[in-house]
Amino acid sequence: MIEFTLPIVGIDFPNPDRRGTNRRSALMMMAPGDPVELRAEPSNRHDEHAVAVFDSDGLQLGYLPAERAPAVSARLRRGEDVSALFQGMSGGGAFLRLRLGGGAPTLPPVRAAPPPMPAPDFEVRDPDSPDWGA
Repeated sequence: MIEFTLPIVGIDFPNPDRRGTNRRSALMMMAPGDPVELRAEPSNRHDEHAVAVFDSDGLQLGYLPAERAPAVSARLRRGEDVSALFQGMSGGGAFLRLRLGGGAPTLPPVRAAPPPMPAPDFEVRDPDSPDWGA
């Protein structure tokens, strides 16, 4: 069993449906651990190895990166066990956790945020600027 994190690409492109669905908005409504479905798209006009990512309601969220798609697409077409979960959003991007070879993926531990910087123990003032009452 192999498990790893991948970005979901194409999240800012509109979905080609008549409902006007927005991929980024859908991703922002998801919680870490929500299931996602991967679908190979051998008839995709841009990349025969494309793998689309969908939420549990069938709404497309984006694609796997082109570098990783051929290996995952081949496994999906062979009927191998490939499963994925929404991992989260960070830095404006979205990520999923993928597991090959059976079983459900596990989310990695969430890193603790660094502690806030302490306030300076002195007053910072520019003697040449007016006092704005701040």
